[in-house]
Amino acid sequence: MPLGLIMGLGRAMRRKRTSSLNILSSKRGPRDYYKGKNCKPTGFHTRKGGYVVMDEKLPRYVVPDLTDFKLKPYVSQCSRDATATSSSAGSADTAK
Repeated sequence: MPLGLIMGLGRAMRRKRTSSLNILSSKRGPRDYYKGKNCKPTGFHTRKGGYVVMDEKLPRYVVPDLTDFKLKPYVSQCSRDATATSSSAGSADTAK
């Protein structure tokens, strides 16, 4: 009997403890839990089923002045491989 008790305590100590910091999902939460997409609400629901958008809750984006910016705003979809261009440029310099 004491050996079984000691073995049971040993098994309990070896068992991994569940972390309270697990990511809460809709499967692990309560039945009516809805996680959403990590977005802030922009208003509130009314009693009659409507939705009121509040202007102070809308996001405001501050765009800097880019008149003298040297980079181009477009990235080509058919870009060249960076390793091929750097290796061919390196071999051209060593050939000269």
